[in-house]
Amino acid sequence: MLDSPTAKMAPVTEQPSQTELYLSIENLWKAFGDFIALKNIALDLNEREFVCFLGPSGCGKTTLLRAIAGLDLPTKGTVMQEGKDVTNLPPSERDFGIVFQSYALFPNLTIEKNIAFGLENTGRSKSEIAVRVAELLQLVGLPEQGQKYPAQLSGGQQQRIALARAIATNPGLLLLDEPLSALDAKVRVHLRHEIKELQRKLGVTTVMVTHDQEEALAMADRVVVMNHGVIEQIGTPTEIYRQPANLFVADFIGEMNQIPAVAGASETVVIGGQELKSQAHKFNAGETVVAAIRPEDIIPHGDGARSPGAPDVVKTPENAFDVEIAEMEFLGSFWRCRLRHEIFGEAELITDLSINAVRRLGLTEGVSFKIELPQDRLMAFEPAGAE
Repeated sequence: MLDSPTAKMAPVTEQPSQTELYLSIENLWKAFGDFIALKNIALDLNEREFVCFLGPSGCGKTTLLRAIAGLDLPTKGTVMQEGKDVTNLPPSERDFGIVFQSYALFPNLTIEKNIAFGLENTGRSKSEIAVRVAELLQLVGLPEQGQKYPAQLSGGQQQRIALARAIATNPGLLLLDEPLSALDAKVRVHLRHEIKELQRKLGVTTVMVTHDQEEALAMADRVVVMNHGVIEQIGTPTEIYRQPANLFVADFIGEMNQIPAVAGASETVVIGGQELKSQAHKFNAGETVVAAIRPEDIIPHGDGARSPGAPDVVKTPENAFDVEIAEMEFLGSFWRCRLRHEIFGEAELITDLSINAVRRLGLTEGVSFKIELPQDRLMAFEPAGAE
């Protein structure tokens, strides 16, 4: 079963070559009985790189992390770390530190003893261990908490201690298994910044599993988007967001309008009988496609649409037409508007407009105004489920 050809996979972005290769995964498969959790995974990580495995629940991202750690040995394939084959080595013989979602601190040990736990079998003296623990507490910003117990700390503080314990032995690889998902939103945002700064300071190659798109985009040097045990796309956060490889990636990362369409020429799509200019695509004319554009890429037109002092736009807008606002939703820093037009049929187009743009244009529900779907932001994808 594992030797069967894999399903057609989306193109992946070529990896950067800024540093030396640290971790290489080739032809990795993992089966649990008849269920294939990982299918022909190929991935290279560079030294000092921060990589996020991103995807929905059950996509295989945690299984891949556990295969790297040796917690779940792969059914087939190889894992090379610094040129050494570690595929079948037990976790104790691999060079990594790991942080779990649940912190996994020993409740009966003080914070100092929790951090020192992994250092006690390294041959260091008690005084050396004490110095190292003090350094780590200072590094994670909790120098006064050493004599407390885990239950006396907040969730964010406990996760910092778990991080300090993971890096205590100076591992070459740091593995983070959804380390922020158990924290509240504000603490999560603050701690993700601290983890990224700490990773840069230490220069440790880091892999983090997450299902939070914002988290991955904010923290990673590269993002590995996974679904159903395969890698859909690898790229920088900007590449993943602005140049999605397929409809799954486009839909999973951020908001995306999806409009039933038909391919036209190489740079056009037809929506509701109206031909619109789009990014170049490889579909044959007449093929069913999904036209996609992000809400923030839709440009409003009309008196007051431009910021005061902005230069006049001399170019006649393309892909422009009048729409009616069906619904407006205030989301703090912007308005999310649902737009109607006959070419969309029963569907509605979503656009995100700044508070100032809404005010200058005098937009309210029921009002009509002109929008533009920029050619360079209108994409065409194969419909979901198409062979």
